[in-house]
Order: sequence, then C-alpha cells, then structure tokens
Amino acid sequence: MPRGESVPSHHLPNTAREPAGLDSPDPWRVVHASRPTPDERPVLESLFALANGTLGVRGGLEEQSSPTQGSFLSGVWERTPIEYHERFPGFARTSDTRIPVPDGTRIGLRLGETLVDLDEGEWLAFEQALDLRAGCLQRMLQWRSPTGVTLQIDAERIVPLHQPNLLCIRYRVTSIDYSGPIILESALIASNTATEQGDDPRMGARVAGGLSITTSDADHTLASICQRTQHSHIRLASGQRHRLPATNVAFARAVIEDAEGVQQHYRAELRPGSSIVLEKYVAYAWTPPDGGDTLASLLDAVAMTLDEAAKQGFDVHRANQSKACEAFWQEADLQVDGDDAVEQSLRFSLFHILQSTGRDGSGSVAAKGLTGEGYEGHYFWDAEAFVLPVLALTSPEQARSMLQYRVNTLERARRHAREMNHGAGALYAWRTISGDECSAYFPSGSAQYHINAAIAFAIGLYVDATGDIEFLVRGAAEVLFETARLWLQVGYYNPRRNDAFCICQVTGPDEYSALVDNNYYTNHLAQQHLRHAATVASKLASKRPEDYARIAAAIDLSDAEINAWLAAADAMYLPVDARLNIFPQDDDFLDKPRLPLAAHGQHEHRPLLLDMHPLTIYRHQVCKQADVLQAFVLAGNAIDKDSKRRNFDYYESVTVHDSTLSASTFSVVASEVGYADKAYRYFLDTLRVDLDNLHGNTSHGLHMAAMAGSWLALAWGFGGMRPVDGRPAFAPTLPATWNGYRFGLQWQGRHIRVEVNASGVAYTLTRGNQLEVLHHGAPISLHGGETVHVPLTPVSPVHNIKGVIFDLDGVIADTAVVHHAAWKKLAAEIDIPFDDAIGERLKGVDRRASLEILLEQASRSYSEAEKEALATRKNDYYRQQIQQFGPQQLLPGARAAVESVRGAGLKTALASASRNASLLLEKLGIADLFDYVVDANHISRAKPDPEIFLAAARGLGLAPSECLGVEDAAAGIASIHSAGMTAVGIGQPQALAGADLLLPDVAAFDISRFIKT
Repeated sequence: MPRGESVPSHHLPNTAREPAGLDSPDPWRVVHASRPTPDERPVLESLFALANGTLGVRGGLEEQSSPTQGSFLSGVWERTPIEYHERFPGFARTSDTRIPVPDGTRIGLRLGETLVDLDEGEWLAFEQALDLRAGCLQRMLQWRSPTGVTLQIDAERIVPLHQPNLLCIRYRVTSIDYSGPIILESALIASNTATEQGDDPRMGARVAGGLSITTSDADHTLASICQRTQHSHIRLASGQRHRLPATNVAFARAVIEDAEGVQQHYRAELRPGSSIVLEKYVAYAWTPPDGGDTLASLLDAVAMTLDEAAKQGFDVHRANQSKACEAFWQEADLQVDGDDAVEQSLRFSLFHILQSTGRDGSGSVAAKGLTGEGYEGHYFWDAEAFVLPVLALTSPEQARSMLQYRVNTLERARRHAREMNHGAGALYAWRTISGDECSAYFPSGSAQYHINAAIAFAIGLYVDATGDIEFLVRGAAEVLFETARLWLQVGYYNPRRNDAFCICQVTGPDEYSALVDNNYYTNHLAQQHLRHAATVASKLASKRPEDYARIAAAIDLSDAEINAWLAAADAMYLPVDARLNIFPQDDDFLDKPRLPLAAHGQHEHRPLLLDMHPLTIYRHQVCKQADVLQAFVLAGNAIDKDSKRRNFDYYESVTVHDSTLSASTFSVVASEVGYADKAYRYFLDTLRVDLDNLHGNTSHGLHMAAMAGSWLALAWGFGGMRPVDGRPAFAPTLPATWNGYRFGLQWQGRHIRVEVNASGVAYTLTRGNQLEVLHHGAPISLHGGETVHVPLTPVSPVHNIKGVIFDLDGVIADTAVVHHAAWKKLAAEIDIPFDDAIGERLKGVDRRASLEILLEQASRSYSEAEKEALATRKNDYYRQQIQQFGPQQLLPGARAAVESVRGAGLKTALASASRNASLLLEKLGIADLFDYVVDANHISRAKPDPEIFLAAARGLGLAPSECLGVEDAAAGIASIHSAGMTAVGIGQPQALAGADLLLPDVAAFDISRFIKT
C-alpha cells in the first residue's frame, strides 16, 4: 500500500494522483503483497486494523513482535492530572487517555527448539489482504528458514461486529518440505502504558498510571490476565482459549510471565504436505470507571464468552461477520464505474467507519477510531460533523448510538459549562472520552464552542433521516435545548454593530486562528442551532405536549427564552466584506498579512503547528482548514452559489490543508460551485489520506473524519445530496474520469439508490412505498421498486432572446494557452512557482487580478509601480504571441454560431476579460460580426461579478433578461446569472453544472431553441 510517507498537499497537484501501492484491482480486497519494511509495518498495522466499535486490533503479523502492535477497548482509559505552571479557573484538570489492553494476536513458532524469526528467513511469497465484503483480515506467507526448510503460514482474523468483546483467529502452518516437531506459542501480551507524545501533539501524551496486573493465570483451557487502572479505577479481565480442529495437535504447557502476560503452547508433528491448525479466541470484560464488578465476575464473563466462541467455531463467526457486512453494503449500495481503485478506496473508508463506531451508546468515534493511539483515543467535534452524516444515511442505528453517548454525558457538559462560568446550559468538551474536557490548551480547546452546534446539527440530520421522534423526547431534545441556551451567554447585542448579535473570543474549526470575535462558522452554526432548537420545541409542544412539558419543566425552559433564541438568530452578525465581497472568517482575519510560506521552505514536510509557535500562526492570514467553507457544507442551503464560489476562490488561496478534514470540505464546495477538476483532486486527497499516508501519521491510526469525508465528497459533493425541508435533495454531477457511479442511502425507513452516468440520473426506491425527493430543486415522486430517469441537469427553459453575448477565450478562440504561457514565463523570471492549478485560477480573470493571484506565492511584497510593470511585461509577452493569430485560430463552428445569431435578426456582443479583445477580433477576421465589444478596459470588476455582461447589455440597448450569455468558465456562468441572463455553458458538464444549457462545443450552439418561431 503506502510507498512511503509523503507530505500534506497544501496546494492542488498538477494532475490527479495514480493509485499508490495497491496490489490488487479487486474493489473488495485491499492487498499488500510485498515484504513490509520496518518503516511500513506501523502504517500497515493501522490500515489492516479490525474493530467493532468496542474492540480494536491493529493488523500486525502474529509471528512478529512490534512495539506499535496493539489492541484497544473504547471503554478502557486512564485519567492523568494535567500539570500547569500557572493554572487559572476553569482549566482542564485531567486528561483521559485510551490505553492499550492485552494483545492476543501473538502466535510464535518453534521448529523443534528453534524459535522462528521471520526477519532472518527468506520470504518467497506474501500477501496480506483486508476482505471488505467478509470483514476479515487474511494473510499468506511462504517462508524459508536459514536452514533451508520451507513453511506456508495462512492466518485469518476477525473482530466480530456481533460480539463486541471478542477476537477470533484461525492460524494454519503447512509444511512444504519440513519434517519434525513444531510448537505454536500462543500469547496474551500485557500492556500497561500508552505511547509518549514526543514532539508530535497529534500522537499521545504522558500517562500517569495505566494498567497494572493484579493476577494472571494459565492452564490447558484458559489463560487470563486481570488488571486495573490506577486513576480511572477501571477493572479489566482478558483471556484466551483455543479450539483444535485437527487431532494431531496437543497441548504442551502453560507459561505465566508476571509482567509480560501468559502463554499456552501447542505441539504437533509436521511432514511435507501436512498442516497444524489452531483457532484462537480472545475475550475481554471490564467495568466502567469506579465500577463495582469484582474481578472474579469479570473472569467468569470472559470464560463464558470464550466457551461459547470455541463451541461455535471460527467458520460460524466468519459467516456471521459476512452477513453483518453484507447488510451494510446493501445499504451503502456503492459502485464506481470506470475506476476500480477509487471504488476500492471508498469501500475501504466506509468499512473503517462501520467498524470503528460503537452500537451501545457508551462512546462515539475517536479521531483515529480504534486503529491506533493518535489523539489519545479522544472524541472531537468532527465525529458529529463528518462521521455521523455518513452513518445517519447508511447505518442509522450507529448514528443513534453516537448521539446517545452525548445524551449520556449531558450532565458532564453542564458541569463543564459551570467551569466556564456559565450559569445555565451545557457546553460539551472539545476533546474527551469520559465527557470531561481533556485539552490543556484552552485557546484551541475549550474555546471551540462550536462543538455544541455540531452536536445540534447531528441531532437534526439524524431525526430528519430517520423520523426518530422517540429519540428526541428521550434525551436528545434536552441536549439540543441545553446547548442552545449557551449561545445567549456567550454572545451579546453589540451597539457598535447596529445591535447585531456578536459572539466573541471563540475558536472555530480552523485552529490556525484562535480566540477571535465573530468567527463565521461559529456564528452561522449558532444561528442554525438556535432556530433548530426553537423549531423542535414548537413541534414537540404541538405533537408531543406531555413530553415537551416534562422536558421544559426539567430544565426550566420558557417561551420567553425560546423567543430570545429566535431574536438572537435573526440578529446574528454575519457580515460581507465590502471590498472582497466574501464572508470574513472573523473580525480581524482579513486585516492580517498572509503567511509567506516561501520563506519557510514552502511548508513542504510538516504541518505548520509542528514547526511554528502558535502566535506566529495566529498573526497571519492562513487557514489549517477553511471555516467559511465548512459552514457552507453543514448549513449552506440558503447561500447562493456565486457567494460560495467567491469565498471558495479566496479561502483556497490561504488554506494549507494541514487538517485532514480540509480536502473533503473543499471537494464538496467545489462540486457545488462547478469547479469539477478541483472537486475531483480534493476528493482524491481525502480518499487517499491514509492509503498514501499523505500526512505522515497513518502509523498513529487512521483518520476517521477524512475517511467519512471521502463518502461525503461522493454523495454530498458529486451527488449534490442535502436534506432540504425534511426531504433528500440531489444535484448530481459526473466526474470526467468515470463512466458512472452509484450510492445508496436510508431515509425514514426507506432506501434510495442514486445512479449517475452520462445519460442522466436514475432514482430508485428499493425499499418503502413512496418518497418525494428533489432533483435540482424540482420534486420527484418515487414509488416502491420503480426507477425514475432524469437528465443530469434540468432542461433549459425557452426564452424570447433579442441578443447574445459571447465570451472570447474558450468560446470563439482558444487563447487561454497563450495567457498561460505568458504568465508562466513571467513567474519563472521572478522565481514564483507556477503549476496547472494556478493557471486554472487565472482563467476568465483580468490581468491585475491574475497578477495578485500569482504574487500570493511571492517571497516578498511588490509596490504598485512594480506590479504595474509586471502586468505590462506579461501583456507584452501575450501580444507578441497573438500577433501571429489569424482566422485559423477560430474554434470550429465559432464563426457560424455568431453568424447564425445575426442571421436570426438578433444583436451580438463580446464580453472578454482580455484587454486585447478588439485586436484579437481583428486578427481572427470577425470584428464586423459584433455590434458591441466590452473588455477589461471598460470595467472595474472582473468575473464572476456581473458588470461586464451588464455593460454589454447596455451597449446593445437591451434589458439583461433579453440577453443570452455564452461562456466556458464557471466564473463566467456565475457572472451571467448574476446579471439576470440565461447562461449557455461550452465544455464539460462536470465543470459547468450551473449553466442553463450545456453544449460540448460552440459548434453545437443552436439559436433556434431560444427564439420564437
């Protein structure tokens, strides 16, 4: 799989990445088929980890000892005091750290009395494979010893989804040419500590205490270890037993190693062609913190689980696992036509989301799931913002379990609010296991009040998707109300901002800006939270009055308070910057200088947070991830696409994507605003973040939110899925490299299949009687078992058009390549990096704005005089090239298209961002075909501002509604729409999803469909 650790992709790559290190094109199997290097082993242990939401087991080989191999239980963690030199009121006092539990994967080999060391022998053949359909880890190794004897080792491993505390292994050793005794040394290895943090805060932390062994025992039936934590007071019992399907295997002895664990040894005789098979079962039982169960009762529970597991046998557990996985894949209903590697990667991501999320309400999903020690096993806001949306639509019972954990920890959230000096309400911890805040750095920890809004968003989505009102009245509504009431304590009506409701001194998801006023994401999500809470209160008062009265009385909730929520939401401060026409990330963000990354080696190897003091980062205009775009994904239904596109363009230029959450957000928004190429490139970044180890820390565990983000980029991005007014809404697009794709989702007990290909979209209600969905805003009624086919985009309406305004570059002639070459030449001369991603941003943008984009990468600032000189130099290069132009540079069908408009008696105009438009028309020999020409010399604002098309309409003496615009760029389509005109897109539909009519080229332009006959 991984070719080696790579670096974060802070800018879009020039081309889409090729699949890295996948040794099988099978979409259902992830395979590594070469001998792992020492550096690869920890990464592969994460990639091949198995879990069931409660127990996680990393994917190391049974025979190889590894310091990073481990097993984890979501309910076993240690509490460690946080030491401060200066402690202030409300600072977190302790941290919870999930700690490794005894690992039962170890099975050593002896040939006679010689211990097998795989590193000393020759690997003749090797394959380790994660079977996504069966939920099983499989491995085959043909190994030749230093003495020349050859063995084949086959192992299968499952962590059953149907049995939360059980690990099952089937281990087979076959002799190729060896004759003699063999001993299998099956071990349960104790662990009592977690990995130290070192220099990487993404890893672990210092743990005081940990698991200590109280008793250990082993005999021919059961080997067990009993432990307890020092500070969280959790008791744990673990044990192993075996099943021997063959009669040639005999128990040899039991070994108790006081500080290291217990072993059971089995002996057999091998001859060429014969095998020894061992089924191994490992079980766990534990108490909650300060739980009252005795170790004896825990051991009884372990023994009972192991007895039943061995009685059933490995094949039964494997069959049950396959059935559980099959049920999930039927709901996910995922397929990509045209790219098996992408389909495999998507399934890999979904599989880990499935197996890393619990089902009993005792926990959520940790940032690294149960695959490693990264982030200490903590739960963050991204559990609700990224992972839960996937599960709410594919495995809603798991989504409910995640939210039940929040219900169960509400009292701790109330207590945390009091620690933060709030007299009422609840504030959930930014990072936690038990429910208590575990962040020692409050500027990027406790200050992230947006955690409350993420939980509220998740409750809303879950209830919309399931209709589970019972969950609301049995705890979720109380969470929603208690978290909502906190906003009125954090915010206030600011007389200096016309009494707008402002929220001060918080930190948004972008942790590279901390303790800011009016963080856009926080304010926007708080507004949604307040309105949603008020709506739920109204609905429950109407439909479940007794339950609502009980809830309101319990938390002293009044109509006056609910009205105050609505008033604050209506007055929420969400400004638009007058100069840039974007949403400021916070009050001061746009006033800061941009971080000169070139001075820091282009930030090539490590995230900024590992190399810079936080204050250095805070003083600059740089984003770990873009808060504004994240708000669009979670709460952007009311924001127009032009606004989203302007914000995307701006924040992309200042975002370094140090967060693995970033790429999926950018992909979803890029899809929505019509940036198909960027959407797909960002999709690959989130899809491959662990398979290609893009952030260099996959060895710490897999990135659950990024994996969830790959599905969101598919379904919410390419599929355009959003919940709108209680209905699933879609606006699908098709990536250019695919023939088609399919995904499924659940909605209120029904199952919908969405299939997209070049011919259109097929919506099928595979389960349920009837459901209404939206396709590009138009309602479609689905009936059980029936399929409705619709075009990818709505059919263009027919208008009485009196004039047509053409763009130049990409419509009449392809001059973009000349612009590209001129800018590239200038960039090389002033030592600024230039790639296709920057070139794409320059399309349709005027000269001065293009120069500003280019200079974003400059290592120094330029004066106005220097900028003017650079712009002139670029223009000289461009003019030198177009002097060679002639009619042969016209795109096929361009002259005929313009002539057909004039032949129909309509007026024609040209709207071009080029200042050389008139010269180009003369060179192309078509200047006399246009009644009016507008170029960058006549306007002050570039596309996507509508100024250029409005100016063209005025020049023709027509109203904007009487004009048709023809463009090849998303920014141009946005400009046409903003001007109030109908837009025709020329080019790939994936890039121009917002156009009213899409044409493959200008030769397909037919004016007759827009005029009355």
